[in-house]
Amino acid sequence: MYMDLSKIKMVVSDMDGTLLNSQHEVSDQFFELFKGLKSQGITFVAASGRQYNSIIDKLYTIKDDIIVIAENGGFAMKQQTELLATPLDKHYVEDILKTLDKIPGIHPVICTKHKAYLTNKSKEFVEKLAEYYTEFEIVEHLSNFKSEVIKIAIYHFESSEQHIYPYVKHFEDNLKVKVSGENWLDISSMNANKGFALEKLMKSYNVGSDEIMVFGDYNNDLEMLALSDFGFAMKNAHPNVKKIAKYETLSNDNNGVEHILKMLIK
Repeated sequence: MYMDLSKIKMVVSDMDGTLLNSQHEVSDQFFELFKGLKSQGITFVAASGRQYNSIIDKLYTIKDDIIVIAENGGFAMKQQTELLATPLDKHYVEDILKTLDKIPGIHPVICTKHKAYLTNKSKEFVEKLAEYYTEFEIVEHLSNFKSEVIKIAIYHFESSEQHIYPYVKHFEDNLKVKVSGENWLDISSMNANKGFALEKLMKSYNVGSDEIMVFGDYNNDLEMLALSDFGFAMKNAHPNVKKIAKYETLSNDNNGVEHILKMLIK
């Protein structure tokens, strides 16, 4: 497969299921390859449904050299500078929280820019959450939450598509409702998606679709994969992702991102 990668100026990767292996780790090989990207003046962007602090945690040694799109595009930062934020309208937050009260067996998380909030009704869930959110606070009730909300993430131990989506799909007329993983569903502002955030970045960095490479594995990556002539679906990707991406690479457990980045480094 021949690809002319000589014009690539920006590389964008999702985290879970893509850059991270099944143990949620970034490989040493990636950090080595990153030095090559940096020396060639290629900008690296980590784009994830995760919280900003959790992404930084995984990429700590290179945190000052990268751009982070967090919370599925609801929030983007470079070093200490906020590049964009698309919070949820306050009245929607109230409506959503009322609806969630009626759904059995779910675990909602309110996400603000630098912290997540949840109730302590399940120890098992709190332990699980700690993998995705490094900064969180346990509160008595979510219903009277007043601060700015970037995203509401909802977890179900079996399936988010089956057990959460049917109850919240009516919000889709006004909001973005995304099944973002087997167990997760995210509700955010219509413009809070990785594609919207990436489009803004591409404009400000003057990067065209033939100058950007994008890696993803799940439905929350579709919009950003569509922006690139060099979109790669992981071998382990959802079928929708394989349809949209122009190329496919190895799985996340076989260093699929690194496999392609090696071709980029001169």
